[in-house]
Parts: sequence; structure tokens; C-alpha cells
Amino acid sequence: MNQAHITKIAKELRLREKQVLATAQLLEEGASIPFIARYRKEATGNLDENAIIAIRDRLHQLHELDKRRESILKSLEERKLLTDELKAKIMAAETMAVLEDIYLPFKPKKRTRAIIAKEKGLEPLAKLIFEQSNIDPVAEAQKYIDKEKGVKTVDDALQGARDIIAEWVNEDEKARAKIRELFEEKGKIKSKVVSGKEEEGIKFKDYYEWEEPIKKIPSHRLQAIMRGEREEFLTFHILPEEKDALIILEKQFVKNSNPASEQVRIAAHDSYKRLLSSSMENEIQTASKQKAEKESIRVFAENVRQRLLAAPLGQKRVMGIDPGFRTGCKVVCLDSQGKLLHNDTIYPHEPQNQKEKAAKIIHGLCERFQTEVVAVGDGTAGRETDAFVRSLKLPNIEVVMVDEDGASHYSASEVAQEEFPDYDLTVRGAVSIGRRLMDPLAELVKIEPKNIGVGQYQHDVDQKLLKEKLDDVVMSCVNMVGVELNTASKQLLSYVSGLGKKRAQNIVDYRDENGPFKSREELNEVPGLGPKAFEQAAGFLRIRDGEDPLDASAVHPESYHIVEKMAKELKCSVKDLLAIT
Repeated sequence: MNQAHITKIAKELRLREKQVLATAQLLEEGASIPFIARYRKEATGNLDENAIIAIRDRLHQLHELDKRRESILKSLEERKLLTDELKAKIMAAETMAVLEDIYLPFKPKKRTRAIIAKEKGLEPLAKLIFEQSNIDPVAEAQKYIDKEKGVKTVDDALQGARDIIAEWVNEDEKARAKIRELFEEKGKIKSKVVSGKEEEGIKFKDYYEWEEPIKKIPSHRLQAIMRGEREEFLTFHILPEEKDALIILEKQFVKNSNPASEQVRIAAHDSYKRLLSSSMENEIQTASKQKAEKESIRVFAENVRQRLLAAPLGQKRVMGIDPGFRTGCKVVCLDSQGKLLHNDTIYPHEPQNQKEKAAKIIHGLCERFQTEVVAVGDGTAGRETDAFVRSLKLPNIEVVMVDEDGASHYSASEVAQEEFPDYDLTVRGAVSIGRRLMDPLAELVKIEPKNIGVGQYQHDVDQKLLKEKLDDVVMSCVNMVGVELNTASKQLLSYVSGLGKKRAQNIVDYRDENGPFKSREELNEVPGLGPKAFEQAAGFLRIRDGEDPLDASAVHPESYHIVEKMAKELKCSVKDLLAIT
């Protein structure tokens, strides 16, 4: 455990070092975030999931920084370039940008103009000019004319010297830090349409001539502009006013007003225009993209959370309808547990327009299967189908429109094929629509979170980061609600703290072979589920009507003795105590 990291994170997040250290240790031991937040409050000082995630993510960032630091030190050492002073600067670097700035002068390069000039023997002239003493640069340059080396004139010599100085300016840590700050504070994004693509790229017309400070641009707008560039309808740059950058470099590098200083001024201008501006623009583009992605993922994750935690209808007999025009509306009837009982197809819309026949089928199915609620998908023909069903005035039956985003992904998935191998995609989709009304969480966990369809530009963001954040949200929701051990699908179980796909499958296999679980302790009989996994998972798994009433609660088995002691002191049963709480 790196104590420096613990101290740094505690300071950044305004937490006690003890809290950060305890959290880091638990994470290192493999504890899940929901488990730490709920069952290790005494260790972390009541940190919530958001704080624990922030600690985890910052630890990862610092670890990546250390990896890069080690790589740089190794490279310098192998090339015999590492000095004590340089090592100290590298060890003190607190960000990746600063670390890369320190390393830049020593980074292996392609043959740049400065390297070529050095090969021609012009570095001493560059150093002399860079000192900016009262010399005559032209006279000094005369001494370096060497036709064999390619220095044919005074102008060749001065140009080479300026190329070397320009590279020094570009590689100066202080200069890069100041120019980076200028880009961040005063950089503007300017986009324009690619000539000749005005009509083809009409969806990006708002950005054909757009200008906005990069520090103020909303994430969705930046991502739209970047998508426009990727699709080759737009071009854009992120730059501050050039004169502001040149003033910064002149103040730092131009010391006098003599002829040598004039050469340095020309070199500094060239450094910005040819080297520094493009380098900083790439940095600010990357940083801005990451910031926009982070915000998009945050919004997406919050929307997924709200969708997953939507109030469930509960155990009702549901008719699910996946609407359609030409291909008809697929109708399924589910029992109160979500089991498929019957499926049919109706054609109440154009071109068939078989409204009477469709009405007869709906009435008959509702009566036959004692339907209590009709769930209508909100996709193509959704509004028309909803209006048609409502017009039937089904007695004592509620009609609800259900967001069907992701239903098509579920229909074509391995999960759906495994559940309904003998039915086509449309039947599976209708089942998903009905079930997600009954229990949104249990049904939506079967779909990749990014396919639930509540995000913005989700396909443009870092997919690894998106998956990590959405998995955090799904795991948080599943464990907050808790999972009924004897009825949960393997997909739902896989998100329970400490389980994952393989152990979830083992639990389902055990349940199929041995019947319902009678107690949480029986989990220890499941192959592959050891003490650590039991510790992580047990508190989030519920057993309704089990041998021990505490197995249906959020009380962890490690704390049963405390509840039992409380009941004894109050002279009541554990069941009575749970009823009181």
C-alpha cells in the first residue's frame, strides 16, 4: 500500500487518511463496493458508494502514473541519461502531463529539424545566440558555413540555430505549463463544414460556423462536433489567440533587444506555430474529450439507475404487446411469475386493418388468462396500439405504455435464446416488454446496460470506462434492492456482490438439482462458492419463508448473534423484532 497515495487521496477528497486506507485495503482484498458501503461502515467511517468509487478510481489513476514513471526511469537509466536531479523531478511529478513534459527533452525522437541542425554542428551557434549577449549573429554564423555539411550560407546557419532553439522552447517545462494553461483558460473551439459537404452533412448544420470557449462548451455539443469530424463533415480546432501565446513565450525567452534576442524571438514564434501549438491542441482535445465522455457517462449511468429502480408492478398477470404495422403486433400472456403461457399475433393496423378480429383475440385472451395489466411497447406503432387497446375498454384491466429500449437486443441475445429456444425474436421481445413492467430490475439486467438506450453519444465514449461505470450502477442497484435467492435468474445473481457469472450459474444449477434454498448457510454447499464469496454475497441474498427469519432481511449472517441478543433482551422473538423494525 503506497502511503503517499493514501495521503494524497485523503487530501483531495477531504477525508481522513484512516478512511482511505481502510477502503483501499478492503478493495485490495477483493471486497465489492456495495459490500464495503453496507457492511464495513465501521472500518471506512460510513463512506457511501460514491466516495468508495472515487477512492478506487483515484487509486487506479495514481497506479497508472506510477507505471509510466517507472517506464520513463527505466528508459533513461538504460540510455545512461538519468541524473539525481532528473530523477527527483520525475519522482515529484504529480500529473501525467507534467511527467511527460519532464521526459520530453529525453524522449527518443525521429530526425527533427533540430537534430539535423545539430548533426551539421550548429548547436554551439544556437547556444551562443540563446545567451543573447551583445554579439553579431551574422558574423558568428559565418564561422559555421560548411558546404560539405550542407551549411552553404549564413542564412542556412542561422536557420539551423533557430531550429535548435525552437526545440528547446518547445521542450521547456515552464513554457509548456504556461501555454497549456492558456489553452485551458482561453482556448476556443472553432468548427466549420468541409467544403462541398453542406447538403450531405445537414445534421451537423448548427456547427458549420461555430465558435465557443472550450472551458464552457457542454459535453453533448463537443461530442457532436467531434462526431461531425469523424464522419468527415466538419473540421475543428481548439486554439487561443496566437498573439497571447507569443507574448507568453517572448516574456520567458527574449531577454534583451539586441540582434541575438531578435533571432530568439523568431525561433520562439516558429516553435509555437510549428511545434508547441499542435502539441497543446492535441492535449486539450484529448482532455476535453475525456471530460465530455466523463459527463456523458455520468448522465447515462444516472439514467440507467433510474430505469433499473423504477417501481415494479409486482406479481400481476400481464399481457405484453410488441407493436408493429405490417408484421402485426405480437401478443404474449404471462402468469404472475413472468412465465410465458401463450402467444399470438394481431393485425389491428394498416395494411391488414383487422381491428374486429384483433379485438376479439384480446378480449378472449384477457378472459382466458385472467389478465390484470396490459403492457404496450412504445416503439413503432406504439401509440396507435396503445390507443387501440384502450378503445376496447377492457374491464378492470390497466393499460400501460412501457419503454421498450433494449428489447430487440434482449430478443437476439444468448440469454433470450436460452430462455425461449422455441420462439422467434418477436415473441421474446413481447415477453421482455411484459416482464420489465412487472420487475424492471430483474428484466433489464439481462441486457447490456449500454443497450438500454438512455444515454447520449454512448457509442462515442470510451467503451471500457462506460462498461465499468454502468456495471457499478447495475451492481449498486441490484445489491441495494436485494435478490430473492430461490427465484432470481442467473443474470440477476451475477451482479450480486462476490458472485459473478460462474458462481451465479453454479447457484442456479445447485437450486435445480436440490430444490429451493432453505437457509443462507446452504450457500456454502454450492461448488466454487468459498468463504470469501459467501461473506461478500450473503447479506444481499434473501430467502423468503426460510428456516431463519433473518435470512429474509438485510442483516448479514456475521451479525445474526447481535440481533438474537437484542431479541432476547427485549424478550421477544427475532421475527417479532424484525416486524417492529
